[in-house]
Amino acid sequence: MSDNKSREHAEVAFGHLQSQFFGRGNAVEEMDHVLKSREEKTFRLREARLAKEEQDRLIASTKPAVKIRKRA
Repeated sequence: MSDNKSREHAEVAFGHLQSQFFGRGNAVEEMDHVLKSREEKTFRLREARLAKEEQDRLIASTKPAVKIRKRA
């Protein structure tokens, strides 16, 4: 009976260790997912910003220069 209780205790302890191990794995996977999502969003925003800056440059180059008149 003592062996059975010892085995049961060992299995419970092992189960806790195994849960911690898999829990760490899940946390790492979640962090990787968050990091990848952040990098993708940053890339999309950078591309959008560069496209807008290019569009603004093209518009500015096609507009005639505004002359500033001085008042006498």
